[in-house]
Amino acid sequence: MIDLQRDGDVFVLRYDSGENRFHPDFLAAVHKVLDEVAATEGPRALVTVGTGKFYSNGLDLEWLGENRDRFERYLKDVNALYARLLELPLPTVAAVNGHAFAGGAMLTLAHDVAVMRTDRGFFCLPEVDLGMSFTPGMSALIQSRLTPAVAHEAMVTGRRYTAEQAQAAGIVRLTAAEADVLPTAVRTAAELAPKDGKVVGKIRSDMYRATIEALRGPVF
Repeated sequence: MIDLQRDGDVFVLRYDSGENRFHPDFLAAVHKVLDEVAATEGPRALVTVGTGKFYSNGLDLEWLGENRDRFERYLKDVNALYARLLELPLPTVAAVNGHAFAGGAMLTLAHDVAVMRTDRGFFCLPEVDLGMSFTPGMSALIQSRLTPAVAHEAMVTGRRYTAEQAQAAGIVRLTAAEADVLPTAVRTAAELAPKDGKVVGKIRSDMYRATIEALRGPVF
C-alpha cells in the first residue's frame, strides 16, 4: 500500500495502491510513516509520490458508499491528514507523478513544494461536477495556498490543469518529465533538509493556524 525509503536526508514515501484513494487503512498507514519520519533526528525532508499514472484520486467513494454511517468521521480523518502535513516539523515536497484529483489535489497543496509531471496527469478539484461541496477545512486549505482567482476557478469550475497550466497558476512550483519528477523532488527536498525542522514546523503552523483550526474543526 505504501513504502518508505531514505535517500540521504530525504525520506521518500511512495503511495502504491492503484488510484491511491484514501481508504481508512491507507490514512492510518500514512500517519504511521509520518510518526516515524517526524521522530527522526538531524537534517531531514519528506517527498511523497504515487505510482504509474496516479498521485492520488482522493476520497475512497466506494468505501464511503458502503459505510455511510461513518461519513463524518471519515471526513475528519481526511482533514486530519492535511493538518498533520501542515504541522509536520520538516520540509515536504509532493512529486506529482500523475493525476491529482479532489482530495489528492488538496493533498499536494498541504506540502511546501509540488513538482508535477508534464506529459501526463491533471490537477483538478472536480467536486462541483460530482455534486459535492468542500468541508470548511478543505476550503480553508485551498484558499490559503492559492490566489483568490485561481482558487475560485479551480473550485467553482472544476478546471483540469496540466502541469504547465498549474505552474503558471502558482498551484505547483516546478514541472518535469516523467523520469525527472521524483529526482527533481528529491533534489529540492535535499536542499531544504538542512533547515531546522522544528522551526519549519512552527513557522508553517503559525502561518496556517486558521487553516489548521478549520481542518481540525467541524466538517459540516
